[in-house]
Amino acid sequence: MAALGMPRGNDAEKAARDAAVEAAYRVALEVPWEVMRTAQAAFPLLRAMAEQGNKASASDAGVGALCVRAAVRGAWLNVRTNTSGVKDAAALAPILEEGGRLEREAAEREAEILAIVEQRMR
Repeated sequence: MAALGMPRGNDAEKAARDAAVEAAYRVALEVPWEVMRTAQAAFPLLRAMAEQGNKASASDAGVGALCVRAAVRGAWLNVRTNTSGVKDAAALAPILEEGGRLEREAAEREAEILAIVEQRMR
């Protein structure tokens, strides 16, 4: 981050650097937060594939569910890592709330899809 290289020789420079670092962390957490939201959109399609698709390709829907869950979980880890540089707790609260919810929902949807896949593979 370029902000980390900013001068901090006096109080004004320190304040400017701190603000730039925090802004950079906010941008850095927004990218994986958006990945979480975007990846979630694949679950309905994967469920439909598992339920209604060719029985021989049910495992593909299961693999897709595993991949989407991994994407959501990985992005959630990145969001949480990048919150360390943001001091504004009020701004973080809705991000952390939604991120936690999306991660829990991803786990639930993955489990549901894998159960369907297992049943179809019998």
